[in-house]
Amino acid sequence: MPINVGVLGFAHGHVGAIAAQWRQRPELDVAVAAGWDHDAARLKTSTEGFGCRACSEVEEILSDSGIQAVFISAETSRHAELAERAAAAGKAIICYKPMALTLSEADRIVAAVEKNGVPFTMGWQMRVDPQNVKMKELVTSGELGRIFMVRRRHGLSMCLNPAFADSWHVDPKANRDIWADDASHAIDFIHWLLGVPETVTAEIDSLCNPRMPNDNGIALFRYPGGPVAEVCSSFSCPAGENTTEIVGEKGVALQNYGDGVSCNVPRPEGGIALKWFLTENNEWTVSELGAPPSHGDRIANQAAPMSKFLHGDGPPIATAEEGRTSLRMMLACYVSTREGRRVRLDDEAIAAVE
Repeated sequence: MPINVGVLGFAHGHVGAIAAQWRQRPELDVAVAAGWDHDAARLKTSTEGFGCRACSEVEEILSDSGIQAVFISAETSRHAELAERAAAAGKAIICYKPMALTLSEADRIVAAVEKNGVPFTMGWQMRVDPQNVKMKELVTSGELGRIFMVRRRHGLSMCLNPAFADSWHVDPKANRDIWADDASHAIDFIHWLLGVPETVTAEIDSLCNPRMPNDNGIALFRYPGGPVAEVCSSFSCPAGENTTEIVGEKGVALQNYGDGVSCNVPRPEGGIALKWFLTENNEWTVSELGAPPSHGDRIANQAAPMSKFLHGDGPPIATAEEGRTSLRMMLACYVSTREGRRVRLDDEAIAAVE
């Protein structure tokens, strides 16, 4: 039986790529039945494009017994309220990243999900990317041995476009800034790959256009006894290639073409997307998994696991608790940058970031 989904907010364009897959792949058995947005013009354009019913009020979707789930892709500042209302209505929830603006908002979402017992998943494309899944297998299986260091570069070029300064993505009230919006992907990748770190040290700055703050930054995540993990994010980056480096006692894994500025620009002919070296056989293994032709393909790759989750045939991409922890890791970067110190993940200052 198909799962009918109501979209709560069309602000985040990624919902379009995922919904297109649901529409084009009937075997996924998911349909977008209705949509709501506080922006009337965006609501009209989006629902016409999706071919679904336009709702002027959230309650029209939440009270519809024929809609089993909601996809929250409104501005981040609206996530907590929408999640609370959807959970109270008994709807399964897909909440797009980042989870919330503040830790207190994330607490509200977790509490609502637990109180009402509704299925919940975050949307995180890096957790379902086949190359990332393979790298996680190399780490968790012990094939690379004890892990000493992980480096993840994540870049996009939108801050090179002056018009992006008018986007909600860089509006402090709607979404904080571009680091919170998109470095959150790479930060969640570290969380998913290695678990919860002990401390965070970060430097984030506004280097390209002051109207689009915190467009470049580096964060270091320390784990007791190792490894050390680095997230290096630039959103004023015109091109890229190298994405991930994992250094272990028994080998090394290298990934290229894993983000927007490396997927969407010309690549060298025969460029290798993922390979790993193991000391026991003294040779490189090249993965058969190729990089997606574009970053949009990587985003759309979430449609199938989301479908399985909604049908009860697969786990959440990330639980509400995991979403809150990734947000805590991201917010710790702000504390470290502002106060010039290493920040523990249990530091009370993280909850005070507004």
